[in-house]
Amino acid sequence: MKVAVMGGGPTGLYFAISMKLRDPNHEVAVYERNRNDDTFGWGVVLSDETLAALYANDPVSSETIRSHFAYWDDIRVVRGEEDVSTSGHGFCGIGRMRLLLILQERARELGVQLHFEHPIDDAEFDRIRAESDIVIAADGLNSRVRSRFEDAFRPDIDVRRNKFVWLGTRQTFAKAFTFIFEKTEHGWIWAHAYQFDADTATFIAECSEETWNGFGFGEMSKEENQATLERIFAAHLGGHTLMSNANHVRGSAWINFPRVVCENWFMDNVVLLGDASATAHFSIGSGSKLGMESAISLANKLNGEGTLPEQLAAYQEERALDVLRLQSAARNSTEWFEDVERYLDLDIVQFNYSLLTRSQRISHENLRLRDPKWLGEAEAWFQRQAGSNAQRRPMFAPYALRGLTLKNRLVVSPMAQYKAVDGTPTDWHLVHYAERAKGGAGLVYTEMTCVSAEGRITPGCPGLYAPEHETAWKRLTDFVHAETDAAICCQIGHAGRKGSTRIGWEGMDLPLEAGNWPLVSASPIAWSAKNAVPAEITPAQMDEVTAQHVAAAQMAERAGFDMIELHAAHGYLLSSFISPASNQRGDAFGGSLENRLRFPLAVFTAMRRVWPQDKPMSVRISANDWLGAEGVTPEEAVAIAQAFRAAGADIVDVSAGQTSTDARPVYGRMFQTPFSDRIRNEGHMPTMAVGNITEPDHANSILLAGRADLVCLARPHLADPYWTLHAAIELGERDASWPKPYLAGRDQAERLAERARA
Repeated sequence: MKVAVMGGGPTGLYFAISMKLRDPNHEVAVYERNRNDDTFGWGVVLSDETLAALYANDPVSSETIRSHFAYWDDIRVVRGEEDVSTSGHGFCGIGRMRLLLILQERARELGVQLHFEHPIDDAEFDRIRAESDIVIAADGLNSRVRSRFEDAFRPDIDVRRNKFVWLGTRQTFAKAFTFIFEKTEHGWIWAHAYQFDADTATFIAECSEETWNGFGFGEMSKEENQATLERIFAAHLGGHTLMSNANHVRGSAWINFPRVVCENWFMDNVVLLGDASATAHFSIGSGSKLGMESAISLANKLNGEGTLPEQLAAYQEERALDVLRLQSAARNSTEWFEDVERYLDLDIVQFNYSLLTRSQRISHENLRLRDPKWLGEAEAWFQRQAGSNAQRRPMFAPYALRGLTLKNRLVVSPMAQYKAVDGTPTDWHLVHYAERAKGGAGLVYTEMTCVSAEGRITPGCPGLYAPEHETAWKRLTDFVHAETDAAICCQIGHAGRKGSTRIGWEGMDLPLEAGNWPLVSASPIAWSAKNAVPAEITPAQMDEVTAQHVAAAQMAERAGFDMIELHAAHGYLLSSFISPASNQRGDAFGGSLENRLRFPLAVFTAMRRVWPQDKPMSVRISANDWLGAEGVTPEEAVAIAQAFRAAGADIVDVSAGQTSTDARPVYGRMFQTPFSDRIRNEGHMPTMAVGNITEPDHANSILLAGRADLVCLARPHLADPYWTLHAAIELGERDASWPKPYLAGRDQAERLAERARA
């Protein structure tokens, strides 16, 4: 093949090398507009995984690269006068210039034609493209090729919020990847610093745009920028200066990171490679990793079976998922640093843990493999904050809510069963909830229990509006209290416009085939085209619904519940008031957030007034309607949660979505936890996290990072009522309280787990 590579950075050079290794007869030319020794970065970080891939692809260049590595094992976090280090992380770095020279030399050895100081205009590009079998656009995140053919590649470029500048220094930071956070007169500014050769380190300074503007960095010369940063970080630079190798005119060295995602990676015989096709934020150090691993994959495909279009399609299919995963981790890391001021008041132990696990690539147990001593100390710290001296994982720490102390932080989420008869719980509910109470969780929720027959979602939904309901629920709570050490919470709500529908497995949210009851909502807007249009609830009806909620709370107390929760999420009646997408009222209950909250807060306040003062009460909210500015946003959710907290909510159950059929949620593991994180750490209140939390690792990382105080699991508890007890066995935790009749089963499970670990 005749191959033209646009861009002589590590990705372009490594692709050229990879093609010649597979077939020396390939004619490969690299065109670079800069000189061979120009570079605008400092150090490159590579992981063990990437190093293994490089060695398998080309042992010669891999060994040369390894011989110039600086290795370090620690991550050090410095915040003001506080300093903490963890070990076992295993990084290696190399100077970008050194890496380029190694790859240039290897490329020449293999017969690659290298053309430096050779900018390509459109006319020459068209000529080269016509003469080549394939053209590789490895021309960086500001790719001219991508921009020229934007309609074909369909890039999505998200310019992130923070400002950063990439510098170097002779201070090597003692072989630790070092994060330094300094509070200044204009706000927090921080550095990412790591050694990459014997006497040089990368030093990336980052801050919010507000802090950047406060200092006036954009109006400073290069020398003024560096002098200001040297003053801020003087205590850490050991007398060394900061160095820049970028062309710099009045603050131009500071940039906002552009996250690049392309829908298509190729067009005819033109392929995007490296940062031109996808970028990953510098805070996880994976730009070169992405590019070089993609270069290997593309070379493999181009030397395999099939036509060129088939090869390129196979390349994109193979790499897209890995790139997406890494970009997802990079997005998590990016957002953590963008919101870092939210966490800077955390105890240094929790702050450090939050930083280490920010991308979700390092899990709780993976951190134990890296540094078991530090993690053990962190777990002990968490237990002490909970009033315990136990040496256990965070999810097994107790938690106090008013006069109620939960034995652990695990919660069985509300899950509709559709098995009630005329609102009355049946033996199904007794067995279902009793099994989960025996299963080890600290708190068990009922499904939404409705305040009236007309407030039910389906005919199979339970209620608290008749004496027989109270009697049936008391039978359950009596069992839970007599036979288990779990607490039980009754979630109370009104379905609103989502009511009068079939039970779940007969058609979710579809109206009954017969016997439908009238619906009310904040505004006369149907849930969907298939559902009835509700009546706009009147003030008199609001008073009636409030009284029904109060009566349900009083029944819940007599029935023996330890806690109640008001359901103000998921598009039900109270949620329909909170969301501007479903509340289009023109009276005192519509318009501003204050008005939209007026009725839900009145209901909550009335319930709190009759609910015993020593018993906790929570509220579930939808923290994101997934409708953009047309609905509730995560920012607005903080104010919503604070309003309920001021009204007496002890903890906020932070869910999201299910408020509109137009919602476009972004799913993933723990995908709703960021909303809990924001409310807890910006709103300074206790929260529960929900949403695709499935593993003990998820729960422990959420808790120790301070993203929530309790962790709710739904489907895992449907699949396994004893999820908590089984998790304890899996983790080697010996203090979980099993029902006495099941102790023989526990002993066998522990023996089998020990054997498996051995």
